[in-house]
Amino acid sequence: MEKFPMTPRGIDALQKELKQLKSKERPEIIAAIAEAREHGDLSENAEYHSAREKHSFIEGRIKELEGLISLAEVIDPSKLSGSIKFGATVTLIDEDTDEEKTYQIVGEQEADIENGLLNIKSPLARALIGKDEGDSVEVRTPGGTRAYEIAAVVFK
Repeated sequence: MEKFPMTPRGIDALQKELKQLKSKERPEIIAAIAEAREHGDLSENAEYHSAREKHSFIEGRIKELEGLISLAEVIDPSKLSGSIKFGATVTLIDEDTDEEKTYQIVGEQEADIENGLLNIKSPLARALIGKDEGDSVEVRTPGGTRAYEIAAVVFK
């Protein structure tokens, strides 16, 4: 399996979710299954079937998180510098609208465009990699080609 990059903040979020699932949600659903079993006939027991389904989901998510954590290559952006690469926080100015946006380039698992976390595999991030402050980039998006000026590059 191939390793993938992740920031310390991203790996912490995965570890917190895993801990929550193992220490709180798994024991609660196991107790709910036991309680539903006590109600008798399991073939017509909706509570039991619902609890089993949720238990299956939780176990699947635990396995998924454990796999992701084991394959994550944690990279601390504060130790990086130079041109744009994974972990860089980039401020862009849209050359058509003068709108300013700031994104941090992060791994696929922690990407959240609404919160300024840009997937490293996205067209915009791929266009930015290797560029420097002051450069212009053109990006093909589903909505057409966009041009941006790189106003700032920070590693924090």
